[in-house]
Parts: sequence; C-alpha cells; structure tokens
Amino acid sequence: MNRIRLLSEQVANQIAAGEVVDRPASVVKELVENALDADARRIVVEVGAGGRGLIRVTDDGTGMGRDDALMCLERHATSKIRRAEDLAAITTMGFRGEALPSIASVSRFTLTTRERGEPAGEGTEVVLHGGKIIHVRAAASPEGTAVEVRQLFYNLPARRKFLRSEETERAHILHTVTLAALAHPQVAFTLVGEGRPVWDLPAIRWTTPAERFPALRERLRQLMGADVPLLPVDATRAPAEEADAVPGLLETGEDDPLTLHDAAGAESGSPGPVPCRVWGFIGAPGVSRSNRSDQHLFVNQRPVENRGLNFALLEGYHTALMKGRYPVCCLFVEMDPAAVDVNVHPQKREVKFREEAAVRRWVAGAVREALLEHHRAGDLTPTAPAPPMTSASPPPQGPAVRSPGGPIPSAGFQLESPPSSPAPYPEQPPLPLSLKSTGPGAAAPGPMPMPAPAPAAVPHEKPQAPPDATPTPLLRVPLRMVGVVGRLYVVLESDRGLVLLDQHAAHERILFEQMLARIESGQQAPSQRLLLPETVELAPREAAFLKRHLEPLSRLGVGLREFGDRTYLLDALPPFVRTPNSRQFVTDLLDALQAAGGGVNTGRLGEDVVAKTVCRHAVKANDPLGPRELEQLVADLRLCAMPYTCPHGRPTLIEMNWRELEKKFGRTG
Repeated sequence: MNRIRLLSEQVANQIAAGEVVDRPASVVKELVENALDADARRIVVEVGAGGRGLIRVTDDGTGMGRDDALMCLERHATSKIRRAEDLAAITTMGFRGEALPSIASVSRFTLTTRERGEPAGEGTEVVLHGGKIIHVRAAASPEGTAVEVRQLFYNLPARRKFLRSEETERAHILHTVTLAALAHPQVAFTLVGEGRPVWDLPAIRWTTPAERFPALRERLRQLMGADVPLLPVDATRAPAEEADAVPGLLETGEDDPLTLHDAAGAESGSPGPVPCRVWGFIGAPGVSRSNRSDQHLFVNQRPVENRGLNFALLEGYHTALMKGRYPVCCLFVEMDPAAVDVNVHPQKREVKFREEAAVRRWVAGAVREALLEHHRAGDLTPTAPAPPMTSASPPPQGPAVRSPGGPIPSAGFQLESPPSSPAPYPEQPPLPLSLKSTGPGAAAPGPMPMPAPAPAAVPHEKPQAPPDATPTPLLRVPLRMVGVVGRLYVVLESDRGLVLLDQHAAHERILFEQMLARIESGQQAPSQRLLLPETVELAPREAAFLKRHLEPLSRLGVGLREFGDRTYLLDALPPFVRTPNSRQFVTDLLDALQAAGGGVNTGRLGEDVVAKTVCRHAVKANDPLGPRELEQLVADLRLCAMPYTCPHGRPTLIEMNWRELEKKFGRTG
C-alpha cells in the first residue's frame, strides 16, 4: 500500500501560509514590501478588526498587466530573481514568490492592479476565496496595485483561534508599518485603523547622502516625537579599520582579520574589503529603555533581528548604560548584498552575515565613536580652553590635560601630563589621596556662598539653538557652582538651567578610566600568588576558548596555565579580587568573555571587578569636599572619555533646563 502521497496545491499553500503568515501583521509586512519593490511613492494601509476582518494595502507603484496579475498568484512566481545565483545578492525586499498565494489560500482575497503607463487605462481585478479563483475581470483602477484581504484564516479555525485580541494585533501592525516608514522616509505612508486615520506621513525627498540624516530625523520626529535626544552615527570605513579608529576597543584573538571580503574577490584569490557603512541615530547618554522595543535595526533597508547587532549596541554603549537597560536607536547597516544572507528565516526577519564577528565589532566601534564624539564636541585644546566654572572661591588655574598614554596616578583627581609633552595649561597641585575628613573630629565645611547669577544665566537672554541642531554636551558649557545638597549632590548652574552632579558617581568614573587606561596601555597588572594552586576543569569548548586567551588574562594578573587537555592550574589572581571561590571566579570570567564575542579586549576582562574596586575607593555620600576639590572633580570629569555615566551606567549629571523649571513653577503660557 502506498503511504506517501503528493499534497494538493491548496494544502501546500496553506502549509506555506503557516510559515509566512502567522498573524495579520505578517500580511501587512508582505504586502508593504511588495509595494516598495514596485517602486511605490505612496502606500496606504487600512486595517479593520485588528486585521482579522480587513487588510487593504494600496500603492502607486508599477502595477501589473492581466497576465502578470494571474501569474503572481502561482507559487514561486516572482519578478525579482531569475537564477539560483541571484540568491547570493538579494537587493529587493521580497524574492521567493510565496507571499501572495499563501495569503490568498487563507483569506477572501482581491487583487486590483493597473500597469503604470497603460494607455488603455484599464485595470484587472482577481478575486480568490481560500485559494480558489472566483472571477477575473477588467476593472477601473488607478495606476498601481490594491490588495484587499478579508476574513483572514476563515478556513483555518485552528489558526484563527491563536490570534490575540484586536488591540494586540493592531499594535503589531502599527510596529510593522513603523519599521517600513523609518526605512523609507522618501515614501509617503498613510495608516488607517477602524476607519480613522492613525497617521499620514508625507514623503521626505533627498538628493545627496548628507540629506538622509535630516530626512530620517524628521521621520523619527513624526513617529516618536521630538523629546528624545539623539546622536548621529556615520561610519564609512571597513571593519578592519575599527581597531585603529577606537583604540583599546578591539583586540582579536582569532587568526582571521577583521575584514569583509566579497565573494568574487575570494574566488579569484585576491579578496578585498567590502565597502560598509553604518549610519543613523542613537540615544544620547542617559537615554535608555527597559526593553529592546525602541531598537530599530536595518540591513540594506530591511528591518532585521540579529543577536550579534543587539550585542554590538550594548558593547558600543558599554558603561554608558545601566545593567538591565537597553539603547534607543535607529541604525542602518549598508553592505554588499553578497556579504549578508536574508534567506535564513521564512519571514525574512533574521539575517546572517558572512563575517558576523567583524560586522559586530564594526557596529560597536561606530556606536562608541559617536558617543565619544558627542563629548569631544568643543574638545579641550590649547586654542579652545575648557569652559570656566565660577564659585565663591578663587578659580583653579586649570586642569592639566592628560594625553593618551600618559602616566595615570593611583589616586586623587589630578591627571598628569607626560614629562616629554608639556601641558597646555599651568599644572595645579594634586589633591590629597583621600578626600574624606582627616579625623573624626574634623568639622564639615559650612554652606557655600551664593554669588549673584551671571548675566548668561538669565533665561530670556539664553541663545536659542535650531531645533534640529545637535545639543552642546553639558560638560562643554560654562558651569557656576552654587552649593551641595545632602553632602552628595553638587548644585551647578549653566546658561541652560540647573545641573546636579553626583560626586560619588563622578569620582567612580574618573577612577575607573584611570585604572583601565593603565591596563590598556600594556602595563602588566600586579598579581597575588595563591597559597595553594587550584585546578579548574572545563568543558572542551570552554577549554579551547580559554587557551586562545591565556595571554590577555595573564596581563590582567590572572595566573592560569595548562594542566591537561581540559584542565588548567590557577595559581594567581589580581590583588583587588576578593572571592571565596577562585574556581567560580574563573568560570564567571569565561562566561562574560564568551558573551562578549570572539574579540577580546584586555581592558574589558576585569571591568566588573575594576568597577567594584573603584566604587569602594570613590568618595561617598556625606564625605565633605571643599569648593576647590569640587571644582577639580568637575574639571577631571571633563577629561573623561565617557563622563556622563558611572561605570555601572548610572548618570553622573542631571540637567533641568529653563523650560522644565518654568513648567514646574507654572510660568509657561
């Protein structure tokens, strides 16, 4: 008896629909992508009953003639690829030819289309119910295509009952259309829900690559409001250059170089780097969310989900984020289509890079460089001195600027310059090693006098910046010290409003960067021998990973050497490590390294331990600091690479501008 049978076309289409279409938002995604591939300049999406009752997508694209309108409803019929080789360089949103027949097999489906430039002005209407053609006839239609999907999953009750509430399905559709609108600001989008307009976004045209930033910023403002401070990201270099562009960020333990090679070059034996670019906007320091819902990532204008890119964002922000918080971004990765595989997921949500680790390190470097550039705006140079900070006490002569690779003191706020490079400012004597009171009977300083406000601090005299201009970093504007609240929060005034500084968090950041600079400069960290060496047995994969990274661990002060195939002997630890279980410390360190990816940065290995160490040594709440010590604290914070957060991601400064103050006091009209 023959038990294997060929499935009917209808059943095969319904199985395909189960992979491609799992909810109304999937239908909207496929239809909008088809409209974009058809060179649409305006797309209208109408939804009823959360997409269960109605989905209608109308575009003004190229449209189709009668024969193409019938052919597009056949499985694997597409105009976007011709040969198997075309799959290696996909440049369109869709390419499989499964979406329309799959959707038509589980709904009451109507396709109305008219080819652009059709002289007769006659369109075609095709109606299908459950995949069966009801009729095909001529119909009046504007140029473009309109696809109407009613009663989704009406013939699959088991699938229909798995749909969520109308509000939930409507939210998924809104997210899908939002991604399409962000990826294509040059296309006008209209969304209508339950007969009411949700938004009507006009097309934003540009002619040069530089104009894409204001276009994307305007589309972000239309969709998400203008209250979120964003920083531009624009990196147009090969991933191999990132190690030099961001010193100390990348240190590969692999043999393969950090480059992307095109397939043609690899076959010819002369691989060359593929031009790559990452651009868009990321949240400024202090802007984060409790989940990844505001992370919008695009690869060649395709919205994607990729764990490597998610980790790259976290790596780029690094200590600028609190644990458990996630960045806000709208980033576009552009590269040769041959270097990315979009055919690894039925719904094309996920992509796979040929050089995953290289792309990840490249994106992380671009994000970190944007954050550093934000602080470097108006950088400290001999021709552009640090903005002054005034107080009741005589102002300091100015902090010495630390040049890269210069010696880092073990304690105190003073950052010294190397002897061979004279400081551009007069040196100030370093502060004492401890900023705490010198004895139990030491008296706390009295309240700081409050001089008259500077003229620049008057709100109505404050210069107004253009709405789309990148704001000046807080530490690059003049600050005037007012006093200290609760012996922890330093009150400052700027020409933009009120500023509060957490003295503990600020000192943590200063000490943290000093210790990391010492490690990243290649200095051998001190280590402390264990009284009795301990053996650490690992799984084969972890043992192989540890073997590749013994040298950077040794520079950190972790003494490990091979003691068998999968066994290592631990005989030394850094002196600042306080752990009752040395084996657990090694396994936890390995877990952190593996989570960080293939590239290992020596300075990152012990950052958690370093952060805890500086937390113990930093000034605490109720530690009284004098005016000159507080001024030096702000001056040294200005010299940090990432001054706006402590090593744990908590903010060091909080700003309340004049508008917020006036609103709280009811002075706004």
